[in-house]
Amino acid sequence: MNHLDLADRTWPVLNRLMNLHARLYRASGGRLGHRFPGLPPMLLLDHVGAKTGARRTTPLVYIEDGDNIVLVASKGGYPRNPAWFHNLKANPDATVQIGRERLPVRARVASPQERRRLWPKVVDTYGGYATYQARTRREIPLVVLEPRPDAPADAQAR
Repeated sequence: MNHLDLADRTWPVLNRLMNLHARLYRASGGRLGHRFPGLPPMLLLDHVGAKTGARRTTPLVYIEDGDNIVLVASKGGYPRNPAWFHNLKANPDATVQIGRERLPVRARVASPQERRRLWPKVVDTYGGYATYQARTRREIPLVVLEPRPDAPADAQAR
């Protein structure tokens, strides 16, 4: 069995675990779910479905880059990008919850120069990303979330 067969079989279980994580994170007001010992920090990404227009919440590992937040569209090295990536490309205005704080953001794909600079940082945060990149032919995109200019100043402070 190759990793794609295993991934196809485990996605339903992983999706249930991620949904449980998001509910716990949100219900605790961000006190639970942001950080776990030995794991990278997690945020909640609230985004809008590209086809359905439905609101979605996805827990994701992130890094900070100045005022920006960087996400990795790895999907575990699967051949296709994750659904949240397609959703952000179609509807770039989103909200993140980092711990107790909620921030309005606008998403864009990192430029090739940014990716070269940021990739070592994301791999340093979670080494599994290097393995995911090695197992797929696609270049795993990095998504930069910038504070939305139309957001109130207090919502942008971290």
